[in-house]
Amino acid sequence: MLTTREALTLAQSKGLDLVEVSPTARPPVCRIMDFGKFKYEQNRRARKARKNQHVMHLKEVKMRPKIDDHDYDFKLQHARAFLAERDKVKFTVTFRGREMAHQDIGRQLIERIVTDLADVATVEQFARSEGRTLTMVVMPKPQQQLQQAKPAAPRVERPAASGAES
Repeated sequence: MLTTREALTLAQSKGLDLVEVSPTARPPVCRIMDFGKFKYEQNRRARKARKNQHVMHLKEVKMRPKIDDHDYDFKLQHARAFLAERDKVKFTVTFRGREMAHQDIGRQLIERIVTDLADVATVEQFARSEGRTLTMVVMPKPQQQLQQAKPAAPRVERPAASGAES
């Protein structure tokens, strides 16, 4: 255990800094290091962590209750692409005029979406009616669940080459 003055002279003789690591400890803990290099490494680690993280966005897919099968499949493909990019998807079914009397058709459409996307998504916010619209939000399943759901590729074993050559 060194005194503060001795530690400072030792750090200066080595051309380094005396940095207080734990000021609340009794006695306070200090370390002799290059503080500029330490701050640079700390910022570099923080930048690398930010680079690897993904900000989840909310994408919207709009539909009508009387949607055709091809249009439905096309919009579902877009939703799958959004979910593959780890974004949330909001499905909006809009009713016009007399369609308001048949909201059950919209609910059936939402249920169909849930069953078709069950392998890649989970429902975050269940279908909710707001005026002339019916909305639902789905989010991508966690990565480890997706990997467990996919069956492993079959292994192909090739026979070993024979040792006899002509």
